[in-house]
Amino acid sequence: MGRGFGRAFRGSAALSIALGLLLVVAWQVLAVFGHYPSHMLPLPGVVVAKAWIVLANGTLWRHARVTLWEAGAGLALGTSAAVITGYALAKWERFERVLSPYIAAAQSVPIVALAPLLVVWFGFGLLSKVLVCALIVFFPMMVNTMVGIRSVPPDLLDLMRVLRASRWQTFAKLEVPSAMPMLFAGLRLSVTLAVVGAVVGEFVGADRGLGFLVSLGRGLFDTPLMFVALLALVLLAVSMYVVVLAAERKLLAWRR
Repeated sequence: MGRGFGRAFRGSAALSIALGLLLVVAWQVLAVFGHYPSHMLPLPGVVVAKAWIVLANGTLWRHARVTLWEAGAGLALGTSAAVITGYALAKWERFERVLSPYIAAAQSVPIVALAPLLVVWFGFGLLSKVLVCALIVFFPMMVNTMVGIRSVPPDLLDLMRVLRASRWQTFAKLEVPSAMPMLFAGLRLSVTLAVVGAVVGEFVGADRGLGFLVSLGRGLFDTPLMFVALLALVLLAVSMYVVVLAAERKLLAWRR
């Protein structure tokens, strides 16, 4: 099974690389034959040269590290709060009836509209960006937690009662393993949303981060710098997503 998975993974990786190369070729063709000026659509080679410059002087890593920290801290905070809230809503219906309208109302407010308020309340520092990330990942993780906890087979719950299992034993031995697939599904979505939240917060007000680098490139009409920052954001989000996939595969190996 391991060798079969390895071959499948290498085949998928090869296809992904081939698709990426095809997109780069299409980008090159469009920029050359479309006669776009460099400030609108720079050539891939120009973007690579710019990337080399900001990598060599440390600018890209300095800003990427800030965005990574904001997204990671916001993901941890939002996920923790969402799992606790989702579990409480799944186990106690009265709690759900009381809080659900307020949670839905809060979710209806666009994070782009809420981010400026958070910056006003908590300043231009790290905290406001972390809170933006936490808020944007909260709802999907909470919903997935509720669905996961409620997906526990009633027969197994009855069995745990017959065996006189404690509440903690039922939680640790039955509810958590049963909810893990849904929790990881929510986490896969949340890691990319956390990066989006960090960028939104940096757009509103920051002097560091990849979102700030995009804004700086826009202000200087430095389109290659904007492309470099956007590609760095993509790599950051994909890297976090791959880490979650690896953890999911390891922790849910029993399902296979």
